[in-house]
Amino acid sequence: MFFLLSKLLDFVLLPTLWLVGLLLLAWLARPGGRARRYCLGAAVLLAVLGTNNVLLNEVLLAWETPPVALAALPPADAAVLLTGITKHDKSPPDRVYLGRGADRFTNALWLFRSGRVRRIIISGGSSAVLGASPTEADELRTLLRLAGVPDSAILVEDRSRNTHENALFTKALLQQHPDIKSLVLVTSAYHERRALGCFARVGLHPRPFPADFRGSDRSWMPNYWLMPDSDALTLWSLLLHELAGYVVYKVAGYC
Repeated sequence: MFFLLSKLLDFVLLPTLWLVGLLLLAWLARPGGRARRYCLGAAVLLAVLGTNNVLLNEVLLAWETPPVALAALPPADAAVLLTGITKHDKSPPDRVYLGRGADRFTNALWLFRSGRVRRIIISGGSSAVLGASPTEADELRTLLRLAGVPDSAILVEDRSRNTHENALFTKALLQQHPDIKSLVLVTSAYHERRALGCFARVGLHPRPFPADFRGSDRSWMPNYWLMPDSDALTLWSLLLHELAGYVVYKVAGYC
């Protein structure tokens, strides 16, 4: 039920949906009436603020966990790689398709290749709402093996469907591997705060190693300040979903 509600929340927190709704209300309202003016005004305001790159970037910079330099990260026994970065809407199904968050995978691989971690724990089950699909953990294990990571250095937790379960099932997996005592948590920078809280709640305290940054360095270039960005609406949806998820997890006692 919690998984289905999270998918519904994704839909409800779409600024594009709000924009379409306001325009539809304006179209249905009486011509020249106050309701139409209010709806059109709200739609214009939402479009202007929602595509403002500077405003969005400042919010992202305030929320995302700051990057961590490799040199500043002490060696650890394992990196926990959270899934949520593969796609299942593309054929043929004879390979793994990565989405925007592929930095999670490449950063975990980087940690292993640089000798910062000895193992990689992949945590994440199927993301399908209905029906069966390959687990994301198995898909990422395939990519790690193709990248030359030995199977003996890969651990898989493929039951979890949300961040709370990532933490719970990773802890259960670690009980079978008492030699793993120190962890690094690899997930998207906007998600790292909630993930760290969930892991701390179950008694695990990994070091953060955020990836997949959606915010960018500030710039004095004119296009940074003046050009509207249509992709900003998608990022607002992502950020609003994460903020709402963080609040819900806090209330539920998950983080």
